Amino acid sequence: TASFPAKEEQGKEPEMGRQKKPGKEVKPVKEIPFVTVEEFESVPAYMRGRLSYNQVNAVIQEINKAVASKYKIMRQPTKSMSSTVRNLYFRFQEEETKDTKGEFFIVEADIEEFTQLKADKRFHGILTILRHCQRVREIRGSRLVRYAVC
Repeated sequence: TASFPAKEEQGKEPEMGRQKKPGKEVKPVKEIPFVTVEEFESVPAYMRGRLSYNQVNAVIQEINKAVASKYKIMRQPTKSMSSTVRNLYFRFQEEETKDTKGEFFIVEADIEEFTQLKADKRFHGILTILRHCQRVREIRGSRLVRYAVC
């Protein structure tokens, strides 16, 4: 995803005065790729239970939304945040550990905050499938289970 100007834009002068100072390179938020039908079929039947392929991918979509929302907040300047968003930001800061440095992860509280999902038995079953398919990793420690995007 290189940022080359499109053919129409090449003739235009680049806007001066509104360029940001070169800061840290912001890497894009990692997303969980959807599970393919073949992968879903290869998951042992005891893990799948009564879950369908579409249910698993719907949860992946929701988790991706939650990760994107979380890291959008993490990248905002704290001055521009409302108090509720700032409280979330400080909670996210607290959840970071040396093990999660450079990782994109969420915890169950983020799932319930940013999506319509509930962290119930079905959700945990789907997380087991996602771990099996190497879509997420669990990082455990300091009273929290963090789900890192692989």
